Amino acid sequence: MQKLDRRDFLKAMGLGAAGLALPGLVGSRGQAEARPNIIFIMTDDHASHALSCYGSRINETPNLDRIAMEGMRFNNCFCTNSICAPSRAVILTGKYSHLNGVTDNKLEFDGTQQTFPKLLQQAGYETAMIGKWHLKSEPTGFDYWNVLPGQGLYHNPVMIEMGERKTYEGYVSDIITDHCLTWLKRREGDKPFCLMYHHKAPHRNWQPAERYMDLYEDDIPLPETFDDDYGTRSAAAREQEMTIERHLVPSDVKEEPPEGLSGRELKRWKYQRYMEDYLRCVQSVDDNVGRLLDYLDESGLAESTVVIYTSDQGFYLGDHGWFDKRFMYEESLRMPLLVRYPKKIKAGSVNDDMVLNLDFGPTFLDLADSAAPTDMQGRSFRRVLLGDTPKDWRTSMYYHYYEYPGWHMVKRHYGVRTRRYKLIHFYYDIDAWELYDLQEDPHELNNVYDDPAYTDVLQNLKVELERLQEQYGDSDDLAKNLLEEHLEGDMPPR
Repeated sequence: MQKLDRRDFLKAMGLGAAGLALPGLVGSRGQAEARPNIIFIMTDDHASHALSCYGSRINETPNLDRIAMEGMRFNNCFCTNSICAPSRAVILTGKYSHLNGVTDNKLEFDGTQQTFPKLLQQAGYETAMIGKWHLKSEPTGFDYWNVLPGQGLYHNPVMIEMGERKTYEGYVSDIITDHCLTWLKRREGDKPFCLMYHHKAPHRNWQPAERYMDLYEDDIPLPETFDDDYGTRSAAAREQEMTIERHLVPSDVKEEPPEGLSGRELKRWKYQRYMEDYLRCVQSVDDNVGRLLDYLDESGLAESTVVIYTSDQGFYLGDHGWFDKRFMYEESLRMPLLVRYPKKIKAGSVNDDMVLNLDFGPTFLDLADSAAPTDMQGRSFRRVLLGDTPKDWRTSMYYHYYEYPGWHMVKRHYGVRTRRYKLIHFYYDIDAWELYDLQEDPHELNNVYDDPAYTDVLQNLKVELERLQEQYGDSDDLAKNLLEEHLEGDMPPR
């Protein structure tokens, strides 16, 4: 009889090497547990403070809250470059923008590069991408895909299904969900799956479904920083083009302002209409996520499926008098992140550890019992989900924004955020620094960069900033080279 080598022995016993290497995925009787399905839900521009589970003072999101109540809510999830296409590229590749090639919205994603869906395919997962793609190139790494071209339309949208364009009657959030449910019902039943369920809403210019048009007609409270005068900030805060007062146009608020309205009254008038439509679009997302959660319950998939909810970045909801994102300030840096997996995650958990969109890919792979490649720069937070945060987990994060000159004219900048402090450097046609003590000044109204009381803090932050740049392979010289490439192209799309 031929002697079995180690690999043959493992096959004969029905155990994979990865199953032995990760005892957390092995059942109490020593049998490898089935790998979970993964449903990755992402919206576009949904600010954390527009979810009731994050304390919204205005709207209720019961279906999204359900993910939090039945799983874990992350309070400190951040993006590495707060703009749509770059964030999506970071998530797919687990690499910073300067390495994955998408530093701003005008650049096309190179679909030949390594992504977590491709690696999940190799690990035996069935993969699908449905909804907003926003990366210009054709999706790769998916057994099935059906995506909006570009930004897509809210009403009667065109979608590209496996290369074929089709127009669908109805509202985009409903249609994307319909396609997801159809795929879930028709998929191959013998494989675990990863579904990327990505909404267009609530992206500008905020066109709600007709059934929501009566919501939020009462006066919506103003944010505390609505009248921020940027008194201690650098010129970057004053020279942007994303103010409620001056840069929301009639197509955003759906009508011309009343005659004679100006100043703060005009600003408040625009804010009310902006927020009504924004929150109505959020309502469509919440209702449709509820449809999907109900299907998981009815089909018996809920217990074996990890459900993740996030947005591609945060958003300004009148905070500092702004809409949009881009700046490293908290409202756009912070992402909502809710994760439910009944088998492993304690219901109602709340976590304050610092996680990044850079970590999503490695985490999905880890959940699938597949090791992330060493060139991915993120780190799996699977252990964090299980309530076992590693002792060496990060206490700081690095950010870099590139799209200037471009829409909204937010200056190029990079920076470091720790648990208490944030240091930002604006560069290119400006050389300005801002430092915030988030414990004493959570709204970032008081730039203390020149305050002698923070001399030691500032020195330590600059050392940490340099360390993170070296860790992630970024530098001022590289930023200059990328800038030259950017200026050779045209203005990126809105």
